[in-house]
Amino acid sequence: MFSKLVILLPLLISAVASQDTNFTYNGFRSVNLSLDGIATITSNGLLELTNDTKRQTGHAFYPTPISFKNSSNDIAFSFSTTFVFAIVSEYPTLSGHGMAFVIAPTRGLPGALPSPYLGLFNETNNGNSTNHVVAIELDTIQNHEFNDINDNHVGVDINRMDSATSTPAGYYATSGGFMNLTLISGHPMQVWVEYDGVKKQINVTLAPINVDKPKIPLLSLSHDLSSIINKTMYVGFSSSTGSVLTSHYVLGWSFKMNGKAQELVLSQLPKLPRGVTYVIKRKRKFAELLEDWELDYGPHRFKYKDLYIATKGFRDKELLGSGGFGRVYKGVLPTSKIEIAVKKVTLSWSQRFQVIKGVASGLLYLHEGWDQVVIHRDLKASNVLLDGELNGRLGDFGLARLYDHGTDPQTTHVVGTLGYLAPEHTRSGKATRSTDVFAFGAFMLEVACGRRPIQYGPSENSILVDWVFSHLSQGEIIEARDPKFGSNYVAEELQLVLKLGLLCSHSEAAARPSMRQVVQYLEGDVPFPDLTSLGLSSTGLTFARRDGFDDFFMSYPSSTNQAFSHTSSIAESLLSGGR
Repeated sequence: MFSKLVILLPLLISAVASQDTNFTYNGFRSVNLSLDGIATITSNGLLELTNDTKRQTGHAFYPTPISFKNSSNDIAFSFSTTFVFAIVSEYPTLSGHGMAFVIAPTRGLPGALPSPYLGLFNETNNGNSTNHVVAIELDTIQNHEFNDINDNHVGVDINRMDSATSTPAGYYATSGGFMNLTLISGHPMQVWVEYDGVKKQINVTLAPINVDKPKIPLLSLSHDLSSIINKTMYVGFSSSTGSVLTSHYVLGWSFKMNGKAQELVLSQLPKLPRGVTYVIKRKRKFAELLEDWELDYGPHRFKYKDLYIATKGFRDKELLGSGGFGRVYKGVLPTSKIEIAVKKVTLSWSQRFQVIKGVASGLLYLHEGWDQVVIHRDLKASNVLLDGELNGRLGDFGLARLYDHGTDPQTTHVVGTLGYLAPEHTRSGKATRSTDVFAFGAFMLEVACGRRPIQYGPSENSILVDWVFSHLSQGEIIEARDPKFGSNYVAEELQLVLKLGLLCSHSEAAARPSMRQVVQYLEGDVPFPDLTSLGLSSTGLTFARRDGFDDFFMSYPSSTNQAFSHTSSIAESLLSGGR
C-alpha cells in the first residue's frame, strides 16, 4: 500500500501546474492547447478561435489547471498575462461578436452560447455566483441587455456578461492623450492583464502592436478575486460569432503566476492570412450570389457578366427592339458562341409598387388565410419571383415553418438572411409573423431605394436603413428613392413605402404592423399613422429605449450616431450581405 502511494503522489502533483506557472508562446505551432468549438491552430501557428462561420463558439485553454491559491479559503495569488490578437470582420465597418481572455474552473465552458454571450455563459447561468469565471472582454457589439457602453469596448466580466467596469477601446499615449482604437480593424493589438493579489486590483492595458506598453492602464478595477477564483483554475480564450462573419485570432500569448509575464517577441509572431481583411475586388460590378439550391445542383442561370459581354455592354448597336417592360438585345455567349437574345427588364416605380403589393398580399395569405400559420423565415429580394406580367410572387419555402392559429411558435435554430433577421428572432430563436414583417420592411426599402441593405466599403452611407433614417430626419425622405426613377414616380406612394419600411423595421415586435395592416396601408384603405408618436419624425429621430429603436442597434458606427444621443446605429441583425 505504501509503495502505491509513493507512486501516485508524483502523478497528483504533475496534474496541477505549480503556483509559479509561466509559459510564453510566440506563435502556437506544435503547442499543446485544449481546443473546442471551431477553434483551431493554423499551419503557420496562428490560434484561430473562430472562422467565417455564423453563430459558433471557439475556446482555447492551457491544458493543465493552474494553482491560484494555497487553499480554497486563501487569498488569490497575483498573476499577469499578455497576448496579441486580431479581430477581422467580413465588412470594414460592421462586426460580429468579440472575444475574451478567461479564467474558468473548467476547460471549454460547457453550455456557453455564441453571439452576445461570447462563449462564456448562457441565459440560465449568466450572473450565477457559482460560475467562478473572470473574463476580460474585447467586445465589438453593443448589447443593451448587458448594459454595454458602446460597440467597441474593453470590460472586466465577473460571473456575468454585465461588465463590472468597461471603457472604450484605446490607449494613453506617452503625451497622456487618449488614442482611440477600433477592435475590428483587422490590425494586431496587444493586451496586458495584471492582477495584484495584495492590492486586490486588476489593470488592463491595450495598445497597437507597434506601440510599447503604455504607462497608464486603459482601465482598473479594485476587486478581490479570492471569492471568485477556485484553488485551481484554467486560463485561455473564448470567442463567438454572430450574423456577420468574423474571425478571431491570437498571435502570441505569455502568462505567469506571481510575477510579470515574459514579453512576447513580436518579430517571431505568425502573420495574419493574406486577404483576411476581406478586400472587395474590382470585379464586384459583376459579383453574384448563388442560392443554396444552385450550390447543390449547379447554377441554372447565366451570369450577368456573361450577358454583359455577350451584348457588348448592352450597346445600342446590339438592340433588336423594345417590348413590354424592357429592351431586347442580340448577343453571342463568350464561351459556347451560341447566339442569344437578352431582354433587359427595367422596372418603373409603378411596377415596383405593384411588386411590393403583390408580395404583401401573398405574405398576408400565409399568415392569416391558410388553415395554419405559415412563417416564411427567409423573405428577401432574391426569393421574390416575377410572373409574365411582372407581378410579385413569394417563392422559396425551404425554411418555412407552420403552426396552428392561436398557438405559440416553437423555438428553432436561427435561420434566414443577414439583413432580414428581426432582433428578437436572433435572441429567442422564435420565428413569428412579426419577424416576417421585419423582413418585409427591409425588402420594401431595398425596392424603393434601389440599394442593397448594406453597401460594401467604408462609406458612412453603407447601411441602407441608416441612410433612409438620415433623410427622414432632414425632412427629405423622398430623396432616398432610387435615382433611376427620375421624376417618374408618385411621391405619395413612394413616401408611404419608405415610411412603412421603417415602421416594419421597428426593433420592438409589438410596434410593427401586422401584414393585414400593411396591405391596408398600401391599398389606401386606412390612413398611415403619424410617425412622431412612434419615435420617428421629420425633424429628428428618437431612439429612446421606450421607443424601441435601440435594443438591437449593436455593432457599428453610423451617421445617426453623430447626430443623435442614445444611438449606436443599425444592428447586425438588420443588415444583408446580398440577394
